[in-house]
Amino acid sequence: MKLIAGVVCLAMTVATAVFAQQGQPASGGMAMGFTLASSAFSSGGEIPQQYTCKGPDTSPALQWSGAPAKTQSFALIMDDPDAPAGTWVHWVLWNLPASANSLPEGVPKRDQLDDGSRQGHNSFKKIGYNGPCPPGGATHHYYFRLYALDTKLDLGGKASRNELDAAMKGHILAQTEYMGTFHR
Repeated sequence: MKLIAGVVCLAMTVATAVFAQQGQPASGGMAMGFTLASSAFSSGGEIPQQYTCKGPDTSPALQWSGAPAKTQSFALIMDDPDAPAGTWVHWVLWNLPASANSLPEGVPKRDQLDDGSRQGHNSFKKIGYNGPCPPGGATHHYYFRLYALDTKLDLGGKASRNELDAAMKGHILAQTEYMGTFHR
């Protein structure tokens, strides 16, 4: 019995060392140093009304750093897993250039942006960003997830989150997230 426990312990140690040496798998994960932030609200803080349906509903500014060297493009998904009908998608954006390190406040609600980035359909069945707009009551959590990809995606405009998830499969070098809250 001690021999089996020793073998299992050794195998776990070797597996941990190999994983640490190889870094993050192509299937995704959190990369050390790959960070996402916003000057509009603090991490875990309340999203100001101007970025919600109670205000002009413009997208907040986002900044990131520390992407893997082999990044060819970025994708962004914002969603609310606390929605009564299941996860509600607020923003789907892909093919952000590898040279990008930020998004300005108020990204236009067009399927293609000036830098070649594409925006898809959110759960409101609209293109671009639509901010928090939960039913009254409980606080909802809104996750901005940024993905560093090893390719530009061959994905038509107005794609859904499910189509983006499928296109990213096997191409995610790293991901990071930033969360804000909102309630009405």
